[in-house]
Amino acid sequence: MRAWLVEEPGAPEALELKTIDAPEPGPDEILVDVRAVGINQADVLQRKGGYPPPNGFDVRRPGLEYAGEVAAVGDRVTTRKVGERVMGLIGGGSYAEQLVVHEREALTIPPHYDFEQAAAMPEAFLTAYRGLFLVGELAPGQWALVRGATSGVGQAGLQLIQAMGARGIATSRKQARLDEMEQRFKSIGFDKAYDLGLEDGDDGVAKAVQEQTGGAHVVLDFVGGPALADNFDALRPEGRQVQIGLIGGRKSEIDMGKLLMRRLSLVAMTMRSLPLERKIMLAQMFDDRLLPLFEAGKLKPIVDRAFAFEEAVEAHRLMESGDHAGKLVLVRG
Repeated sequence: MRAWLVEEPGAPEALELKTIDAPEPGPDEILVDVRAVGINQADVLQRKGGYPPPNGFDVRRPGLEYAGEVAAVGDRVTTRKVGERVMGLIGGGSYAEQLVVHEREALTIPPHYDFEQAAAMPEAFLTAYRGLFLVGELAPGQWALVRGATSGVGQAGLQLIQAMGARGIATSRKQARLDEMEQRFKSIGFDKAYDLGLEDGDDGVAKAVQEQTGGAHVVLDFVGGPALADNFDALRPEGRQVQIGLIGGRKSEIDMGKLLMRRLSLVAMTMRSLPLERKIMLAQMFDDRLLPLFEAGKLKPIVDRAFAFEEAVEAHRLMESGDHAGKLVLVRG
């Protein structure tokens, strides 16, 4: 089979399309013919040598999100059949024509969604749901600040906030990006993208958040770095900061006294390194809680651009540029 490999970390051109041995499913695994691949910031970081996959996965092989069809099943598999449409997350190696995954990790592709759309669902919506509602404990009527809201995870988070009856604050470095996202939401049937949109300038957004909402109950942030202190200032007492990424930097100077006196919480989470048992639990949760929302049209993946499977280098260039509003996807013809 063909797969994208990175023999030497570096620029997008470090990605090489090579022929390697096809995997075989173990007793509890399914073999998936990959039809589409979601591209994530984690893939870019891995390509650069800064984000290795979990133990057991080839460091040369990027990709953690896929959609496709079950091609074969292991001897003990009981929950999946050949020909079923599945999607999901994997520790690494989804930039390939085939992959193997535990049968209970695979997610059901909702009816009426194609593989391109399905490849844009798992990482964004599971990450946002886990961060906002399981870790952040966001409740109906509460305010959530989504930092970098025009990203795939950010847009998934804003949809979930609406679907669950909470209120969303969206930020972006450019107001034009927020306007573009608003139009994109309306074009696919949503009345709005957020309750409050703020341009994230050098002075941050905390003052505006406090003045217009009284403070956020939860902040969902994958920027990190200099945004962290502003996030704490944007929270109301007993607010919760959920860190899901560090694209703005790994280090930040904060006033710990604010956390103590205002009883704030800082929690970090990642999906990729979760043990198998937790991933299976999240897969079941997706089918139980999120799949009905997709079927009802209350959640919809937003794909900014689809590339041919052979165009991974070009897709990574666009991902790094930040000049997109939504998910980037590789599609096999």
